[in-house]
Amino acid sequence: MLTLYRRHLKKCAHRHQGRQYRRCRCPIWVQGTIGGESVRESLKLVNWEKANSRVQEWEAMNRTVRGPEVTTVEKSTEAFLADAEARHLSEATLSKYQRLFDQLEAFAKNSGVSELRMLDLPLLRRFRSTWKDSPISALKKLERLRAFFRFTQEAGWIEENPATRLKNPKVSQPPTLPFSAEELVRILKACTKYPDGYGKTGQANAQRLRALVLLLRYSGLRIGDAVTLRRDRLQNGRLFLYTAKTDVPVYLPLPVFVTEALEAVVGTHVDYFFWSGESKVKSAIGDWQRSLRKLFALAQVEGGHAHRFRDTFAVALLLKGVPLERVSVLLGHRSVKVTERHYSPWVRARQEQLEADVRRTWSEDPLTLSETNGTSEGREEMETAKLLTVH
Repeated sequence: MLTLYRRHLKKCAHRHQGRQYRRCRCPIWVQGTIGGESVRESLKLVNWEKANSRVQEWEAMNRTVRGPEVTTVEKSTEAFLADAEARHLSEATLSKYQRLFDQLEAFAKNSGVSELRMLDLPLLRRFRSTWKDSPISALKKLERLRAFFRFTQEAGWIEENPATRLKNPKVSQPPTLPFSAEELVRILKACTKYPDGYGKTGQANAQRLRALVLLLRYSGLRIGDAVTLRRDRLQNGRLFLYTAKTDVPVYLPLPVFVTEALEAVVGTHVDYFFWSGESKVKSAIGDWQRSLRKLFALAQVEGGHAHRFRDTFAVALLLKGVPLERVSVLLGHRSVKVTERHYSPWVRARQEQLEADVRRTWSEDPLTLSETNGTSEGREEMETAKLLTVH
């Protein structure tokens, strides 16, 4: 017969109430005899129901059934990062995983958890409650947490992935906000006022910043792809590149004044327009983002950030009637669904159809008929409504 009990940790407030006390999160151990074998070991669990179910399975089979290989939280995170590096994930992605694992390891240590299998759903809920991220950042972090536990489950270190049962935070997708024509003019004018470290304007750094602004506006590139753009990618007025997220080849024609601005850039590296090639990409992106924030302040453009140039590029195409599928390719999205989620309100054909649907209702509306009957404007609207109804 097997008996379950809690082996209280030193920091447990209930350690003096005996090992039969169940209402804490200390490790569960099993002791007794089964199949002629003496058993006294940790089940690597803190959930009493799961521990009881496992012992019942052992007793039904009249033998001990060893669980998955035991591993610590630290060793499992190290294994995940090693595998991520072998898959050549980007430096930025690895950095995000590392920050998550630092938080997870600190939480596990403070909770008296050393083994991975002890991180069950209640503990993960407590871990998530410590996050100070915005909803969309918390959603991304949760996706990374699920990927980590999926990796450990496939490795046989845990029986199930507890992170899959964590519910997603409610995320309100911010509306796409392209720059207006007036804002773009102010931004370009502000480039002439952008000072260098000595307060001088019109210097090489201001010219490079203007070239970056034009590149972002007329290519729709993400800030990371723009900052690390190689000079040999610009040929005959066209950009040939692979976007960092998809590795999909994309050809982008550029206006003459944009290519001239790029070719005039005097960079710190012979192969790149805006990157030294020596610093970390993340650092280079951060430097240029700070320069853009300073530029937006000079231009008195509120809420300015690099991604709005990408939105401006996409919306300009959609308002000219370019199909959503083609815009998706130019933006380097993995799926047209991504493009649709962010830019569907700007699809010209969609908006025209919505307007036509509204006008079609006027042909049978008594109030509209009574108010517009007999006027030239009313007759014109009625004829339009009839045509829309027919077609």
